[in-house]
Amino acid sequence: MDFLNAIVLFGNFVLVPATAYGSQLALGALGVTLVYSILRFSNFAHGEIMSFGTMVAILVMWAFQAAGIGIDPLPTVLLALPFAIVVTVAAVLLADRFVFRYYRLKRSPPVILLIASTGVMFLFNGIIRFVIGPSDQRVHDGSRFIIKVREFKAATGLNEGLAIKTSQTISLGAAVACVVALFWFLNKTRTGKSMRAYSDNEDLALLSGVNPDRVVTVAWILAGALAVVAGTLYGLDKVYKPFTYLQLLLPIFASAIVGGIGSPVGAIVGGFVIAFSEVTVTYAYKKFIGYLVMPEWAPEGLAQLLATDYKFAVSFMILVVVLLVRPTGIFAGKTL
Repeated sequence: MDFLNAIVLFGNFVLVPATAYGSQLALGALGVTLVYSILRFSNFAHGEIMSFGTMVAILVMWAFQAAGIGIDPLPTVLLALPFAIVVTVAAVLLADRFVFRYYRLKRSPPVILLIASTGVMFLFNGIIRFVIGPSDQRVHDGSRFIIKVREFKAATGLNEGLAIKTSQTISLGAAVACVVALFWFLNKTRTGKSMRAYSDNEDLALLSGVNPDRVVTVAWILAGALAVVAGTLYGLDKVYKPFTYLQLLLPIFASAIVGGIGSPVGAIVGGFVIAFSEVTVTYAYKKFIGYLVMPEWAPEGLAQLLATDYKFAVSFMILVVVLLVRPTGIFAGKTL
């Protein structure tokens, strides 16, 4: 019985949250990977694009709630996602038209585009601060839990309960749907195959008649849509803190690099590697160990390797180790 309590406890505080968090990081890393594969630079504005898209989704959600429109028991923000995607994609395409396109046509080195993306990041940051402000915003409405702790305890007779939030289930389901749709698009459509060819060998793709402007536009559209979905799911699962997304940029880039920058499969794997690493290292194991050993052997302290305040430091440490040991990531040499 104690062993089952330990398993449920670990699942409730590590497995379930890490799976949802990994889904969100994977979608964010996919957006970074798409831009890197097509435009050959690291987009430092991606975190703020996620925040901008989430902000638009919240504003539309408020409009729906004021009009009495909802999809209970699911959160209303899901209805707002298509509108947020359209607005965010339009903003991203404008940024490309007036910023990135200039440097792309001049064939500037990637570091120049990276610096330009930092400027775009501050632009989006300022818009967010002006429109919605710095305060936290609650995204979730409708039914909050699919499985509640009290109900689980009553059904199983265990001391520990398992809680699964609606947002966690939506995060995993949306991630699977987006990944399947993206891989189908890249492998089955003519535009997707053109993107893969352009990513693999730009010069050969141009000689084959691939339209570079169309490829770049589609890449921004996909990256913007993925950013909105990832950002909204993160805000739905936690709470929307406008400037947390700047910090979230570190685990997202760590996910893309750990998996292998330029590899969509690597971005997905890297997202779950980073998520499980962060959650596992910052979990307090005192109660978990207490179920597995004799009471007198239980630790006196929290048995926590790192405080939760330092969870982003885990991403940084993993990133440094990977860059030192295997800079190409897990899926080295793989492209779109």
